[in-house]
Amino acid sequence: MSTAIIAGLVTFIFTSALTIAGVGAAFILIPVFLYLGIEIHVSMTTALLLNSIAMIVASYQFIKHKLIIWKVAIPILVVATAMSPVGALVAQGLPAKPLKWMFVGFLLFAAVMMLFYRAKPREDKEASWKELLAYGAGVGGLAGFVGGLLGVGGGNIIVPVLVAIGFNPKKASATTSFIVIFSSFSGFLAHVHMSGVSTMLLVWTALGSAAGALLGAWLMTDKLNRKQVKLIIGIILLAISAKMVWKLVLG
Repeated sequence: MSTAIIAGLVTFIFTSALTIAGVGAAFILIPVFLYLGIEIHVSMTTALLLNSIAMIVASYQFIKHKLIIWKVAIPILVVATAMSPVGALVAQGLPAKPLKWMFVGFLLFAAVMMLFYRAKPREDKEASWKELLAYGAGVGGLAGFVGGLLGVGGGNIIVPVLVAIGFNPKKASATTSFIVIFSSFSGFLAHVHMSGVSTMLLVWTALGSAAGALLGAWLMTDKLNRKQVKLIIGIILLAISAKMVWKLVLG
């Protein structure tokens, strides 16, 4: 019970911050859950569902403010949703230690993006349906597979790519939030079928996720400065990565 409550509070804190930053919190919740002694596949299963819950709440706010670019979201979410269970199936066949090393690599990537990636505001890029389908196949396929494999949803991959190809950063974040609902839930269904989930853990963390997303989305749409939040999260991710590497090397 105490572990589930602590996990719920941690989920609330990180979901609030990461909704402001425009991504799901799964990639930081998984190492926290591991630190609390929760098995890695259960951690991934829970984190994927929490991503969906948080992004449903956040997307409601983003839709009201007309921040989601639908013509971009649909092709990407279709492919990402299809590829997420594939990543989850691959993850189930891997031993825990290699999976943790891969997760460390993803944490380092996410930390670098948080600390050093600077999005430049641009007008929404006009693209043909052929280009959008190509984006969907490429970006959606990679994000869906990696999201399902590591239990992270793939938002950290989608946001920088959308901005790099010319979309407004705030709209790219909101659009990604909507995509992550489906890719994360698809991965969750694949993981839960094979590894199960702790009901008590899920109840407390789901409450924390919904409340955190509501707070974070409200702060984001009120134009809260995200620079300090991203800096803090980047430092936390580096610290978590260092701790995981230390344990993996000594273990």
